[in-house]
Amino acid sequence: MFFTYLKWTFWIVFWAVIAAFLHYTLPQHDVVRIADTYETRVNPGANSLFWADAATGEATGLDGRDVFFIQALRPGGRPIVYRNEDTGWGWPPYFKFDTTNLQTKAADLRSTSQDPRWVVVRHYGWRYELMSIFPNAVEAWEVEGPDHRIINWFNIVVLTLLAALSWGIWARWRRFRERRIDPWLDDDPGAI
Repeated sequence: MFFTYLKWTFWIVFWAVIAAFLHYTLPQHDVVRIADTYETRVNPGANSLFWADAATGEATGLDGRDVFFIQALRPGGRPIVYRNEDTGWGWPPYFKFDTTNLQTKAADLRSTSQDPRWVVVRHYGWRYELMSIFPNAVEAWEVEGPDHRIINWFNIVVLTLLAALSWGIWARWRRFRERRIDPWLDDDPGAI
């Protein structure tokens, strides 16, 4: 009974880690109103795993680095803050080298609550206030209103391909086990 619980715990934790990795890495879209943009000096500490590589487009060895931020409000009024830094050739593979261009575009798309301009911000990552983790903005463009609907075809294709790959590996493993391992175990019960 213990090993059954252990097996199920292992598989639940395994798939939860895979799901968290995909949720963090795959692009997400938010419809927001950009309130402000700014640049500040940051020195990532314990949360450095969630920041882009410092060597991308910057001099290394300096104390801290300058990072762009985009402050926005969701349609319900909840604030969200995005960091805006290059990913370069690193992970996740967004190959983003246009941080200053995106910051300029975001500054141009700023609006007030009296005359809102709604913007879709494509990003990856999470916002976690306790550890000062910010999602990284990848692209921004203006839309008609706060109820603009986005179908994320890229995520649909990637998740479908991953599901097909997982099913293919599982099916081949099952066939291999039925043809090679199970007959061997049935022939020699003391083999284990």
